[in-house]
Amino acid sequence: MQNVIIKKTLPFHFEAEQAILGIIFLYPQKMHFIYDVLYVEDFFEIKHRNIFKVMKDLFKEKKDIDYISVHSLLKDKNISKDKEEDIDYLIDLVNLISDIKNLETYIELIKEAALKRELIEVSASINAKGYSDKINAQDYLDLAETEIFKFSQKRKTNFFIEIGTLLKSIQEKTINNRNSDKQVIGLRTGFNSLDKITLGFKPEEFIVLASRPAMGKSAFVMNLALNMSRVNITPPVIAIFSLEMSNEQIGTRMLSFKTKIYHKKIILSKGLSEHELNMIQKTCDEISEYNIFFDDSSSLNISTIRSQCRRLKYENKLDFVIIDYLQLIHDSDQKNNRQTEISNISRNLKQMARELKIPVFALSQLSRDVEKREDKKPILSDLRDSGSIEQDADVVMFLYRDDYYVKDKNQFGKNDVVKVDLIISKNRHGIIGIKKFDFNLTNLSFIEEI
Repeated sequence: MQNVIIKKTLPFHFEAEQAILGIIFLYPQKMHFIYDVLYVEDFFEIKHRNIFKVMKDLFKEKKDIDYISVHSLLKDKNISKDKEEDIDYLIDLVNLISDIKNLETYIELIKEAALKRELIEVSASINAKGYSDKINAQDYLDLAETEIFKFSQKRKTNFFIEIGTLLKSIQEKTINNRNSDKQVIGLRTGFNSLDKITLGFKPEEFIVLASRPAMGKSAFVMNLALNMSRVNITPPVIAIFSLEMSNEQIGTRMLSFKTKIYHKKIILSKGLSEHELNMIQKTCDEISEYNIFFDDSSSLNISTIRSQCRRLKYENKLDFVIIDYLQLIHDSDQKNNRQTEISNISRNLKQMARELKIPVFALSQLSRDVEKREDKKPILSDLRDSGSIEQDADVVMFLYRDDYYVKDKNQFGKNDVVKVDLIISKNRHGIIGIKKFDFNLTNLSFIEEI
């Protein structure tokens, strides 16, 4: 049986291409708008592509755009060979135009067709890569989602915003905030002292909480997730990527925090009273109503995380992301050294916050260098060996426990409740400061000091 080849024409809009070129001849000043919106490659018809390229060249050189100048430059570039035919065609382009009210519609038609052509090309590339034995199914899926998503973003053409429009939006927000009794404009954390400094975690913010091991980072974000689900009027949809602990371990810690039952007692399940079992059942029912999603895959790369978050955003309106912790994420580009890799991951998390318009909260591990100095309280410069985290983050916080560095190590861990400093060292949109907490080591709860 012979293979049947079906030749299909790529999508394009011939009349819209003609209309845009005619409008430029009639209203050359519109090139100020068109220049950065349409690209030469957006035109499908080669003749139109050449004419538009010449028009852009003339505009860039601040020269008049008319039949003679366009045709002359086409000849100089050895594109036009038949003077009479090409001049007639240029004149015909103008005769097709009655007004310019549909300019943006013509642009959209051309961009739409160009996007579809490019997407067809990328789809073919994705299809070809699927036949390779060097890529596994999950990586192939991530690659496909990433490439397709890039094109969905191309539909959003960004223009300058006028200052009047910008200030009107700010004014409306100011009036709404003034008339509201809210003291927080972002997601409430359940910690009033923290909310007063940050005004809540706001869309597009990248927040980093860093410390040495055993300071309570994972417990703190678990407290955050449960608090935020409880104190916000509309419980947020939260995604937790735990690269260090399993989902079951996190769930057990959450039960311990809510019931105040020693977390190891819940794990062993020995000696639990009937009352404690009832408390656990009641708490399970309560927490099950929260919009919290977990992914405990231990070998996540940054592309997979972004892909998962996009999917959740479109399916369940994602509001907040927690990463535990940043240094355990793999970079999609295996060729980078570790510092470059961390910088790329950090930058991607910031980009994800902006792209999805949500706050992203990442934990970060500090190096042992902190412990080489006399004053072991972490400072911003401790992050400088960790790629561009300090630069990318909107808010940088540190957790510090004095008891961790007690001289008599036999006393470490003897107290059920220890003092913890939450050090807000960077706040792009507000003040900095230190907030005091009591950290209960048995049920992993953080309580603000009053």
